[in-house]
Amino acid sequence: MAAESGRTHIAFLPSPGMGHIIPLLVMAKRLVLHHGFHVSFISITTEASAAQNQLLRSPDLPSGLHVVELPPADMSDILHDDMTIVHRLCLIVRESLPSISSVLRQNPPRALVLDIFCTDAFQIAKDLSIPTYSFFTASTALLAFSLYLPTMNREIEGEYVDLPEPVQVPGCGAIRIEDLLDQVRNRKIDEYKWYLLSVSRLPMAAGIFVNSWEDLEPVWLRGLTENSFFRQIPIPPVLPIGPLVEEDQPLTDSGEECIAWLDKQPPDSVLFIALGSGGTLTSAQLTELAWGLELSQQRFILVARTPSDASASGAFFNVGNEAELKAEAYLPQGFMERTREVGLVVPSWAPQVAVLRHPSSGGFLSHCGWNSTLESIIYGVPMIAWPLYAEQRMNATMLTDESAGVAIRPVIRAGEKVVGRKEIERVVRVVMEGEEGKEMRRRAGELQSRARATLKPGGPSFDTLSQVVLKWTTTV
Repeated sequence: MAAESGRTHIAFLPSPGMGHIIPLLVMAKRLVLHHGFHVSFISITTEASAAQNQLLRSPDLPSGLHVVELPPADMSDILHDDMTIVHRLCLIVRESLPSISSVLRQNPPRALVLDIFCTDAFQIAKDLSIPTYSFFTASTALLAFSLYLPTMNREIEGEYVDLPEPVQVPGCGAIRIEDLLDQVRNRKIDEYKWYLLSVSRLPMAAGIFVNSWEDLEPVWLRGLTENSFFRQIPIPPVLPIGPLVEEDQPLTDSGEECIAWLDKQPPDSVLFIALGSGGTLTSAQLTELAWGLELSQQRFILVARTPSDASASGAFFNVGNEAELKAEAYLPQGFMERTREVGLVVPSWAPQVAVLRHPSSGGFLSHCGWNSTLESIIYGVPMIAWPLYAEQRMNATMLTDESAGVAIRPVIRAGEKVVGRKEIERVVRVVMEGEEGKEMRRRAGELQSRARATLKPGGPSFDTLSQVVLKWTTTV
């Protein structure tokens, strides 16, 4: 992990999962390419997905960014199939970290930037006198709630899902009970205990980076910096440096097929359907989605993944290495033939950034993961919000709220377990051809302009990162 002579050396440690790795990698690239830093990007290889390995072993990474792979830990007697995401992540990190101390000692970085689920490394870095920052890869709203969670844990009895009113975060906004993230919906399980432990350590950081900006979440950022509750904890400086999204995405053969197909379509005419690196639908819901698309008669690209009736996050740990069935095996009989003039079905994965920034893309049916949300905003594409797990319901509510107004959310009819085909047809038509869709597209364009402005010299996010860079380069 030797740093290049004369260059400020920073280390990054993300937890597994593409949604955690990508934003930290984008920040690392920015430090290398825009500020001349040398970065050691420490990769936890235990249970690594094929997509993670492909990304971090790419020959296209900049020369000043060095990926350091930690030896895989033996998890055979520790993990089991029904373990929830955060519980599994935290155990993988804990078992993988013993070797990080020697990695950091070889050439101590000026600072270490940690993912939220790598907080076990705080003590290791402290023992080595390395300043440690947290990169919170979700929204500022979730950060504020998470910093409030230890107080809720002390003061509230019973389950949060049984509270009669929304959770009012001090100085910030309110979170509807139905939008609470999965990790806090049952206080008796290990998932909650691991999440609580992780967020309770956030005040140990020298600063907390958030992949957001003032125009997107003004109330939440103001509350974190000005409200007396957070000052009394006290929390470290909150550093909004977003929106950081992956813009240079190498195309595979199937990716090139997507773009070639888009090149033949009219502007703003294609709905892109992708549910993130980990998201899956049930068989019944995928059937209804396909019928809704067909009934809408709109152009579309559908990223089709083998359905899972067990978990909405069924692909989280194996993205890129799923044993995919052919799409014909789980889509309605004859669907691909009937829609071949207007639709393209892509198995498992598509180059999301390249698709969203293409002029033919006019809408995005998304799970509302934070990275996908930011990508949709920075390319000005209105959304159909389809949250699946984690904090995605919070994100969907923010996007559909009047203050943002860049998304519409389908409704499940009373007594039904899935969104029906007629409702899917309705929301697709609203976004792709209705007046409401035009207004959403206009508002998405305005938000896009403000997102790009904050990253330019003189913009708030640019200046925030520049101030940290100055501190790192001048502190001995």
